[in-house]
Order: sequence, then C-alpha cells, then structure tokens
Amino acid sequence: MSDTLTFLETLKARDSQRGPEPSWIAARRQAGAARFEAVGFPTRRDEEWKYTNVRDIARGNFSLTDSSEFSPASAAALTLPVEAHRLTFVDGVYAPALSDLQGLPDGVQVLPLSQALEDNHEAVGGPLGRLTGVEFSAFTALNTAFMEEGAVIRLADGCVVEKPILLQFLSRENEAPTMCHPRVLVEAGGRSEATVIEHHTGDAGAKNFTNLVAELFLGRGAIFTHYKLQEAPLGDYHVASIHVEQARDSRYVSHNMDLGGALVRNDLISDLNGKGAEATFNGLFFGQGRQHVDNHTKVNHYAPLTFSNENYKGVLDDRAHGVFNGRVYVHRDSQQIEGFQSNQNLLLSDRAHIDAKPELEIYADDVKCSHGTTTGQLDEDAIFALRTRGLDEQTARGLLTLAFAGEVLEEVALDAIAQRVELTVAGKLPDRFNLVGLVEASTALND
Repeated sequence: MSDTLTFLETLKARDSQRGPEPSWIAARRQAGAARFEAVGFPTRRDEEWKYTNVRDIARGNFSLTDSSEFSPASAAALTLPVEAHRLTFVDGVYAPALSDLQGLPDGVQVLPLSQALEDNHEAVGGPLGRLTGVEFSAFTALNTAFMEEGAVIRLADGCVVEKPILLQFLSRENEAPTMCHPRVLVEAGGRSEATVIEHHTGDAGAKNFTNLVAELFLGRGAIFTHYKLQEAPLGDYHVASIHVEQARDSRYVSHNMDLGGALVRNDLISDLNGKGAEATFNGLFFGQGRQHVDNHTKVNHYAPLTFSNENYKGVLDDRAHGVFNGRVYVHRDSQQIEGFQSNQNLLLSDRAHIDAKPELEIYADDVKCSHGTTTGQLDEDAIFALRTRGLDEQTARGLLTLAFAGEVLEEVALDAIAQRVELTVAGKLPDRFNLVGLVEASTALND
C-alpha cells in the first residue's frame, strides 16, 4: 500500500465512526482528502521542500486516539510556570481535567473546536479555512480531512486579556505511534489585545506526529503576541502552518522557539492588508543529534505604509540540519513600506549543516528593505579571552552560545519562556560546568 493510501484508509475508518455532521464540514473533509490524494506527500523535487525529506512521516504507521489520559503530576511537571488561562490537548484530544478556563474576562471566548462546532458551527464555518486552504500544502489538506479538534479564541472589540492564554499540546509515549491534526482559529476584534502561548511538549519516549494549522484574524488596531515554544520529544514529528491576516494598524508579534522534535517544519505567513499594520517575527532554533528543523516564513506587504521585521537565529550541533527560507513580498503600489529580514546561524560541529535562503520580491519603488544571512562558528579569539578570565573551554563555548541566542531572547517578555529556553539550550551543550552559573554569566555578558 502506498504512503498516501495508508493515511486515506485511516481517514476512511475514522469517517465511519463519526455521527451526522453539518454538510459544509463533510464537504471540506472531502475536499481535503481529494487534494491530498491528488498531490501526495511532497518530495525534495518540490521547491518548497527541497531541503526537507518527509519520508519518515509518509511511511509512518500512525493511528488516531480518543483518549486524553495523562497523569496530572506529569502534566504539571511539563506545564510552563506561568499564570494563564489554559486549554490542554493530549495527542490532539481535548483534556478538560488538565485545562483551566476560569476567570476569562467578558468578551473573551476560549474553547475547544469540537465544542465551538457543536455550539454554533455556522460562526466557525466562515473563517475556518479562509486563510489556509487545502491547496497550500499536502499537510494542510491532510489537516482539513482529519479536522475535528483544536482551539477557538475570540476577542470582542476593545477587549484586553491580562493573563496569557496557554494552548498546551502534550504527546504521550504510546504502544503505537499516534497522529493528531489540531486546528487553531483566532478572531481578534478591533483594538483588542492578547498574548497566546502555544506549547508543544510530552513524554521523552513519544514518537508521534502533530500536524497543526492555525489561522489568525486581527481586526483594526488589534495587538496580538504569539509565543510558540516547541520542545516536543526528540522522536516526534511536528509540522505547523500558521497564517495571519492583519487589518489596518494591527500588530502581530511572533516568538518561535524550536528546541525539540526529530523533524520540524514551520510555515509562518502574515498578510499586511491595511495601512499601519506591523509584523514582527523572532525565531530561535536549536538542533542536536540528527534533528531537522525547517522554518519557512513569508510577509506579504499588500498595503502601503506597512512594516515588518524578522530576526531568526539557529544553533546546530552534531549532525543537525537547519533550514531557513524567509521571503518579504512587496506587492505593486505598496509604497513607503519597510521590510527587514536577518538570519544568523551558529554551527557547533563540523558535521552540522544549514541551508539559508532569505528573499526579497519587490514590485514597488518607494520602499526600505534589507535582508541577509550569516553562518559561522564560535570566535576562537573570544573563547581565548574568556579562558584568560579563568573559564574552561567548554564553559566559554557554552557562554558564547547562549550570548548568541540572547539577542532573540531579549525580545521575550515572559521570563518563564526565556528561562526555559536558556536552561534547555544550556542543558544540551556538552560537558557544561555550572548550568545556572552559565545562564547568569550569559545574561551578564549580554548586559
């Protein structure tokens, strides 16, 4: 049986278990399945996937689960120590016992997709799939075909959510690998403001597949901060497609931190549709062993007087492979825009590898744009300077590595996330001397 047919057979079995559902949902499932069957999984002959081989996903025999059982103690140990409204999923299944949505302010809705479809499926049907359709990729088509759970967040005009909203995705170590296809829908009204944390983690021995699609609609003047902390188990596969639509004067800030996963692919797209819209992309990815981390980003400047700024950094050790493909697209008549893009990579091993491809595509003449990428190793002179101050070589290398990542982490406003990333990266550096001291020294060096 071909790789595609294996997934289609699983889908067919799942469809036979479902009860009656609205016709538009069934139609979209069929469209997703038909598109996936037609195109199949991408190969390295496809330009957008030339550096990423998804063969292990395609050949994986992943099952679906209806269980959300997860030890509360284990979940507590994995949960970020941040006060937040929390919605938790285990292998893609909503886990009410591990969620806490008490105290949401008026004008805010946070609920699982299954409940949103049950309560008022017409309200969900309009925006769902409008930004990220089945044509975007085989993975978005697959997500649409299997779509049944996820998160829906709605903010009324002028609503400000003081506490972050935490979407927690837990991956269990199962007897057989599982897959899930979460769908996230955010509708932020005009002048609303919120912070959402998307956290992917789980049991160390898990070998599952997560295929997430998120669509975010920001109204006029909305301010939305999106943290994506991906520290999935090293046996997990993680594919995510995030698409943002921004109205006039809206502001979207993305902090994308990739620390885990065997194979990771992120597609992040923002459409700046109104004057004054701003998009900021901050990214940090760390790879070790044979990890593969692929980040594809795109900013569409559809309107004049829009602004984008992107800063991605990669740290790769052992035989890890990183990919960065960022594109700033300035459409015709989108004058007086500013678009900046920077990608810097640090290779800690002679066997680590990075493929970097920053791009500018400009069809207007009154613009201010720049892009660039650098790849290198640690500065031996800087290592020598630190050793003259009494540090051993491994500690000096670790200190400089954390300092390299510090520029991105300085933009992270939530200390719990910044400290989690610092400690995780420091913990993965070889022969570390004093973990806490190393982080403190790195902070002092940045200051």
